Amino acid sequence: MLETRRIGKTDVMVSALSLGCSAIANLYAEVSPDDAQALLSYAWARGIRYFDTAPHYGRGLSEERLGSFLESKSRGAFTLSTKVGRVLRPGPAMEQADGFIAPLPNAAYYDYSSNGIRESFEGSCSRLKTDRVDIVYVHDIGELTHGTENDHHMGDLLDTGLAELQSLKAKGRIGAIGLGVNETQVCLDVLKNHDLDAILLAGRWTLLDRSAEAELVPLCHLRDTSLVLGGIFNSGILATGAVDGAHYDYRPAPDHIEQRVRDLQSQCEAQDIPLATAALQFGLTRPGVASVLIGTARPSSLARNLDALDADFPAPLADALF
Repeated sequence: MLETRRIGKTDVMVSALSLGCSAIANLYAEVSPDDAQALLSYAWARGIRYFDTAPHYGRGLSEERLGSFLESKSRGAFTLSTKVGRVLRPGPAMEQADGFIAPLPNAAYYDYSSNGIRESFEGSCSRLKTDRVDIVYVHDIGELTHGTENDHHMGDLLDTGLAELQSLKAKGRIGAIGLGVNETQVCLDVLKNHDLDAILLAGRWTLLDRSAEAELVPLCHLRDTSLVLGGIFNSGILATGAVDGAHYDYRPAPDHIEQRVRDLQSQCEAQDIPLATAALQFGLTRPGVASVLIGTARPSSLARNLDALDADFPAPLADALF
């Protein structure tokens, strides 16, 4: 069984390595229902007990598939997180939406107000076949997603949305509250004035991108806010290395990033350590990190990452890279 760690000051415990469930919602490629269940079963067999999803993933498809898998498990045996900020309502069938192939026929609407938070949460509970969720993240708030519309959405969140989340937490339907984002500034903006139990931060505290270290990490420590790290491979380049077509931050990697990755890779190869293992170990050993999310649809990829946890990591390499 994997090590478990606490979320903030709450009673919520998570496995140090967790499964992000965007890929099982046909992200960039179709995954059959049987293959999705096989992946979830393999993750469970290897000791993963924390699963993260969102309405955004396949317009509810990820939540439905995950809910079907977890339905047979004891509710106290796993930790579940999903996200709010997008409300799903019946819509037309689509071939793809936001990179997800064959999503469910739902339309998505941004709404960070109390009404939107509540509607999003109840919809997720229905798809997940549960009446409570251990961690609920406010998804993609910030200028990176919303641009000039962010002031409106942030106003809704601060005026009524966070209060709705606190109310659901007080009623025992949510165990912990946080943000699920790809940027640090919005975390600072919210955290300076409001308590958060956790932040799911994608790509901003990795072997390649340390931008969270300057302000956010110290503030999280001060406020007892746990970090869950997503995007630990920075869109793949820390898993594949600087190969042709490598992606960084959801785009083709620029030359200066490829060069930095080559430098990192050469240091790892000198110690006979895969670059992906170093990236994973970096995340798992950062202070204040409760869990590192791995997102994949392939048991073989998950197996490689889990096996890397069992291997000794050379202290000199950790000192040099971390």
